[in-house]
Amino acid sequence: MNDMSQPRADFQHMKDGTAEDWKIIADSFGEFRHGLADRIMDHLRLLQGDFGGFQIDRFQHCLQTATLAHRDGKDDEYVVCALLHDIGDTLGTYNHADVAAVLLEPFVSEANHWMVKHHAIFQGYYFFHYLGMDRNLRDNYKDHPHFKQTVEFVSKYDAPAFQPEGEILPLEYFEPMLRKVFSEPRKSLYKAAMEAQE
Repeated sequence: MNDMSQPRADFQHMKDGTAEDWKIIADSFGEFRHGLADRIMDHLRLLQGDFGGFQIDRFQHCLQTATLAHRDGKDDEYVVCALLHDIGDTLGTYNHADVAAVLLEPFVSEANHWMVKHHAIFQGYYFFHYLGMDRNLRDNYKDHPHFKQTVEFVSKYDAPAFQPEGEILPLEYFEPMLRKVFSEPRKSLYKAAMEAQE
């Protein structure tokens, strides 16, 4: 990933950087960004073996959620959102949905981003009351334009995806979809600079 033989900038404080330094950094970024899909799949695999008390592990749950969405005819972007909706479980113990949403935001529609970002609140309908919480927290968003889509995602794909005997397509099946979605950002602070490089 970090080849020490490659050129590196001379500065030790950003204020001292030159155009030549930033060209080196931009070139390095250009190469690094092409490995994003691989890094995301590697991180998703970290969920293997983590059952968290559920019938299947978190990796299988992500795959089964994506399988259900795919079999129901959802488009590739939606299916990739389903696949990655819980990728934040390893690092975002208290805000896993936010972590997944941040990864997806540059690459997906506002509706799909919102759905992933809020799915944890919406899935709470099924269990928050057992934890002394308000199961109807999702109702705070009932007038939001993406409310219905998020209810559908949770009720049809996320909530039922804990079935040991249910269909679970392998990650390799979803890899082309994931690579397509993460090939180019729709929006990014660096989008104009990236386009100028090409």
